[in-house]
Amino acid sequence: MRKPATSTSKAVRPPQPKGADALFDGYPAPVKAKLLALRRLIFDTAKATRGVGALEETLKWGQPSYLTPETGSGSTVRIDQVKPAADQVAVYFHCQTNLVETFRELYPELSYSGNRAILLDVAGRLPEPALRHCVALALTYHLKKRTTGSGA
Repeated sequence: MRKPATSTSKAVRPPQPKGADALFDGYPAPVKAKLLALRRLIFDTAKATRGVGALEETLKWGQPSYLTPETGSGSTVRIDQVKPAADQVAVYFHCQTNLVETFRELYPELSYSGNRAILLDVAGRLPEPALRHCVALALTYHLKKRTTGSGA
């Protein structure tokens, strides 16, 4: 005979953070469209890049973040609206890597924020070839570091 459930037998779970989909819905329409285009570009790049494996989307610091938990091949990539600039979004990279420094050398025409982000105008076209390359370098950063001693 089964014991009746008691209130003490249930584990209490803390509230879960909003998922990325809910977060995207909170952005103004032009920002949301640009961020969703970046999200698609990140997933497409991960799929096309050897050694990356499955990509996980999660929230870090309240921002959509993309990790490579299956392979551990990459450094986290995050995307968000640049605050308070409503007309810009950013692709963020770990600031203690040499990734953005490498991107500056390869793509001086892009706009950057310090050693942590590529800045993009919401109204402008995405520089897709450059972004795909930068994202691929980030998603294979640890893989390259293990094989060559240098991430980018």
